[in-house]
Amino acid sequence: MTISCYKHRVAMAERVLVIGSGGREHALAWKLDQSPQIQQVLVAPGNAGTANCGKISNSEVSVSNHTILAQFCKDHHVGLVVVGPEVPLAAGIVDDLTAAGVPCFGPSAKAAQLEASKNFSKAFMERHGIPTARWSSFTDPQEACNYIRTADFPALVVKASGLAAGKGVIVARDQDEACQAVMDIMKEKAFGSAGETVVVEELLEGEEVSCLCFSDGSTVAPMPPAQDHKRLQDGDMGPNTGGMGAYCPTPQVSEELLQEIRETVLQKTVDGMKAEGTPYVGVLYAGLMLTKQGIKVLEFNCRFGDPECQVLLPLLKSDLHEVILNTMNGKLASSAPVWHQDSSAVTVVMASAGYPGSYQKGVQITGLSQLQDMGLQVFHAGTALKDGGVVSSGGRVLTITAVRSSLETALQAANQGVAGVGFPGAVYRRDIGNRAIAHLSQRRGLTYKDSGVDIAAGNKLVDLIKPLAKATSRAGCNAELGGFAGLFDLKAAGFVDPILVSGTDGVGTKLKIAQSCGQHGGLGQDLVAMCVNDVLAQGAEPLFFLDYFSCGSLDVEVAASVVGGITKACQMAGCALLGGETAEMPGVYAKGEYDLAGFCVGAVERGAMLPRLRDITEGDLLIGVASSGVHSNGFSLVRKVLERAKLSYSCPAPFGKPGQTVGEVLLTPTKIYSRLLLPILRSGAVKAYAHITGGGLLENIPRVLPQELAVDLDASRWSIPTVFSWLHEEGGLSEEELARTFNCGLGVVLVVAPLDAQRVLRQLQAHEEAWIVGSLAHKQPGAETVVIRNLKHSLLHTGPASTGELEKQNGGSHGDSSTPHKRSRVAVLISGTGTNLQALIEQAKRPSSSAEIVVVISNRPGVQGLKRASLAGIQTRVVDHKLYGSRAEFDGTIDHVLEEFGVELVCLAGFMRILTGTFVKKWNGKLLNIHPSLLPSFKGVNAQKQALQAGVRLSGCTVHFVAEEVDAGAIIVQEAVPVLGSDTEEILSARIREAEHRAFPTALELVASGAVRLGEDGRIIWKSDTHS
Repeated sequence: MTISCYKHRVAMAERVLVIGSGGREHALAWKLDQSPQIQQVLVAPGNAGTANCGKISNSEVSVSNHTILAQFCKDHHVGLVVVGPEVPLAAGIVDDLTAAGVPCFGPSAKAAQLEASKNFSKAFMERHGIPTARWSSFTDPQEACNYIRTADFPALVVKASGLAAGKGVIVARDQDEACQAVMDIMKEKAFGSAGETVVVEELLEGEEVSCLCFSDGSTVAPMPPAQDHKRLQDGDMGPNTGGMGAYCPTPQVSEELLQEIRETVLQKTVDGMKAEGTPYVGVLYAGLMLTKQGIKVLEFNCRFGDPECQVLLPLLKSDLHEVILNTMNGKLASSAPVWHQDSSAVTVVMASAGYPGSYQKGVQITGLSQLQDMGLQVFHAGTALKDGGVVSSGGRVLTITAVRSSLETALQAANQGVAGVGFPGAVYRRDIGNRAIAHLSQRRGLTYKDSGVDIAAGNKLVDLIKPLAKATSRAGCNAELGGFAGLFDLKAAGFVDPILVSGTDGVGTKLKIAQSCGQHGGLGQDLVAMCVNDVLAQGAEPLFFLDYFSCGSLDVEVAASVVGGITKACQMAGCALLGGETAEMPGVYAKGEYDLAGFCVGAVERGAMLPRLRDITEGDLLIGVASSGVHSNGFSLVRKVLERAKLSYSCPAPFGKPGQTVGEVLLTPTKIYSRLLLPILRSGAVKAYAHITGGGLLENIPRVLPQELAVDLDASRWSIPTVFSWLHEEGGLSEEELARTFNCGLGVVLVVAPLDAQRVLRQLQAHEEAWIVGSLAHKQPGAETVVIRNLKHSLLHTGPASTGELEKQNGGSHGDSSTPHKRSRVAVLISGTGTNLQALIEQAKRPSSSAEIVVVISNRPGVQGLKRASLAGIQTRVVDHKLYGSRAEFDGTIDHVLEEFGVELVCLAGFMRILTGTFVKKWNGKLLNIHPSLLPSFKGVNAQKQALQAGVRLSGCTVHFVAEEVDAGAIIVQEAVPVLGSDTEEILSARIREAEHRAFPTALELVASGAVRLGEDGRIIWKSDTHS
């Protein structure tokens, strides 16, 4: 059976409204359009670039009247409003829409004062110790001029305190020019009411950068630093503008400096706003000057910058819609945005002739379509549609953005794009990013970091893991990292005459799955388990552990996750993390790849070493202890089978628990057996211990046995996880290949004398699943060393053997004197041929089954299913629905029969009657049904026909508890079946029936054994969820 995976697309229900009309708003709409969760992006009022472009379209709704806007959003099912410019934010659009029940992204009006009032912003920075230029504010122009002329620093920056569309800042050359600026702003009203208060600041010298972040009110998530170019002309000449271009990231801002900015500016600002009762939620923009004296804040903006937005969003790897929701819901601490790391973006603004002064509108623009072929993105600003073409309608008209592997190539590509646009008289700069390019080209001495080795990152990792390692301290050592070597005191650990035992291992290509899934923490337990479980095979107590982590480029977060998993696993194993090595080797590993190795040292008293070969004899019993799944061996073969099956790691798993993905099941950590087994090993009852690792059952058990003995295993005696059955079937693996590669459900096999078997088994079963799985016999000449009986049958009928299962089998050849385990009494309700009934009967016949079918009830006489039951020796009853006046009377009779047979579980196997609510409530949690689709899809009758009509590529079957609503109960087991292009309803039904014959018995075993039950809240509870 080949199972192909398809991604289930979330039903698109979200309509988003972007407020604004510039290049920033076009970029926001463009990025939101990429989200699969968004149905439509409306832009009000928008521009030519946002008019009928895929999912993006313009809206004429009034954005200034918030009452009308709120009603529009409700009428048009707008689920989110994203505000681009600052003016609506300062006017309280977020407050008003939120109050009306319309989610709106951006800061409140009070929080937006950080931009709307320069006076408030400067005073806020002063209150909270945020570094900024020296300053003062004035409402009297004469006082402002006196300050300019008497200050003991160059007070040459004059700002209108209010909003002035990004143009309210004048950087004067001297005091006279500064005073003239004051007069222009305050007396001549150059910026209207925004200039009623002016702020006069110190003129700072240095590099200017823009550092933005998302803020959820508590946590900040910084964006890559960018640099805007305010002056109109090349070489930073000409008048100030709203911005003529930008690039990102800025090499002038190192990672260390960005961290400082995060802590001393961004986080401090958000903390300060929160402390003052005005949480800041949205995008926070800090305009900074990098001076010789350190970072200084020039200004705050309460939204994305324009044109910074046009270089930041193309570098955002995450879904912007998800980032916004995480920001609004306070989840940034656990769900930070992800950015493209090895790319640079440059955007060049094309402005109208005469800008920033008066300019002509209606100039025709051509050549835009060819830019997409050049790998460029055009974001419209001051544009409009006229006669089917695009014309200018504002000062800044277009921004041309290029994303390339380097800043130089990005600038070159953007300039080529600008040159290809037909826009008569356009004004633009050709030197965007030149300062950064000059910075990069400065000849300087090489550092180790230039070669790809980041010592600072390594030191940061050590700082992160030191306290974790400290927590693993035990008798004999204190687990202090930092020395050249680690010390362990065997006497302090209580040893008298010890033998040291060492083991080393890795986790194989399970690494590739973890790296693909971005789930690294579990590998730490895999690494420790593989080494510790080996050391246990000598009877040794694990004392300390060392790890080796190698990579091409150190990702501190990933490495910390892995080592964090190692420390937790060391605590589980009872050993100390005594040291380790982190090796950063550029060029050896591809980006995102790393490798692991572990080393464990243990000790055992001289007289207690394992295996005790002289004591092992014919007739000794083998006890198997459950594995958690594949553990850490055979993953190259697993990945090959997945490739053949066309299954990705994100696909729903056709094995494991319902709801798990393939990756989640395969990354289940390897079990660590030290705390469980050490007391048992020390008791002397165990003669040998085999860790079932690489080589599987066939090669590992003989490693601890005398050569003259052979192993007789019975696979029907233990629970084989469904992943092995799937690998066997999907990969076409022979029984020998499977048993030589994988553990097949047994992580450890112990050799014990028959007289000790029950005591050891009880000790194990108090904490873990364990079974008597076989015995030792004399090895005949030419015979196989390991024979596994019933393996194929067990793989084809996978169902969990109950914990403590000790059934008598094969004439008691294993010397097992225990009584048979209790089985759940089961009734099966049918209406016809009973093909699923036959599968249930065969399962219940297995000695390992937890179910006993005691009666089969049919609502129709003479059907084939009744004959199947009689042939199997099962009692039958007919309750003909035609003979009853009501459903309640019919159900009552069935209930009476169930009570007569002492039934505990009921399976509906093709039972064609709808049961009453009273009956379902009485048997709640004890009533199972199977449906021929992957619920919740295609409920009711004709499920296969519905699947074919819907055109899905995957269907299957679902076993679920019965609820009052049809096909709506909690799901126990599902099995996927591919839907082929040539399928008819009949062919698909036949293929699903085959899956039903596997899924229903599996589900019955899960419920009958107690592994699964229905919780009071109507949800599934697994037995493993209730104990550690």
